[in-house]
Amino acid sequence: MKSKWRSFGKRTLAIVSPFLAILVAFTCLGLSGGVVMAQDKAVEKDYEDFDYDNFDNPTNIDNEWLPLKPGTQWVHDGSTIEDGEEIHHRIEFTVTDLTKVIDGVRTVVVLILDYSDGEVVEKEIAFYAQANDGTVWYMGEHPEAYEDGKLVEAPSWIAGVQDAKAGIFMPAEPRLGTPSFSQGWAPAVDWTDRAQVYKMGQKTTVPAGSYEDVLIMDEFNREEPGFQLKYYERGVGPVRVGYRGEEEQQETMELVKRVQLGPEAMAKIRAAALELDKNAYKISKDAYGTTPPAEQSTMTDK
Repeated sequence: MKSKWRSFGKRTLAIVSPFLAILVAFTCLGLSGGVVMAQDKAVEKDYEDFDYDNFDNPTNIDNEWLPLKPGTQWVHDGSTIEDGEEIHHRIEFTVTDLTKVIDGVRTVVVLILDYSDGEVVEKEIAFYAQANDGTVWYMGEHPEAYEDGKLVEAPSWIAGVQDAKAGIFMPAEPRLGTPSFSQGWAPAVDWTDRAQVYKMGQKTTVPAGSYEDVLIMDEFNREEPGFQLKYYERGVGPVRVGYRGEEEQQETMELVKRVQLGPEAMAKIRAAALELDKNAYKISKDAYGTTPPAEQSTMTDK
């Protein structure tokens, strides 16, 4: 499997197949880095150029579409349809007070817990950093997928290791009509997810509230057809997950609550994230093993 309900919308490794896409060729100027994959004009590349000098305060992630403040937790609830069967699905996405240096850049550690029919099917720590221009970059991940409580796979990838490249998770200023961009490039684990701005200024209502300034991102990769849609409200973050296309496996998720955790809850989140960080050194020695351990931070690192 390639990706999960990824860091707001990584698709579940153990349960949900990726929602992927047939790439549309564009004719406007695009992003740089990697190998050109377009017709007529060089508009899209496999991976993005990464400027290491553009991260003066990378753990201060205040992008208006994806504000990752330590202690913020989003809970999404919904279902997946697999082979005609509807299965309850729940995602808890929490910004920890931990940081970790990835490829020379200090990142924010996010803990993602994925439940299917009430059972934890995946635990993950994911790593984000914000560039000086406000773009949020995705620097890698360590997912652990489970079946019947047993670990079945853990396809970690870390930017700068095994030819993996960081990707853009959220542009500073999303715009309609711009080319798709890489969310990360990790050939060792076959991870090549991309995204493109699909719609802006939309409205949606979910259990957590009604929103009137919604950005919809279209996520896919080039290997298989299918699209996953991620809905973001300005100042709130991810509020809905949907799809388009005729996939056999479909996922719909809605934000049911967004909270700021207190010290006791944060201590539990921190412990869970540190446990995954520790496990990753045993499971992914070649990739994760090259990184320094995660550490608690005041999030004021430069």
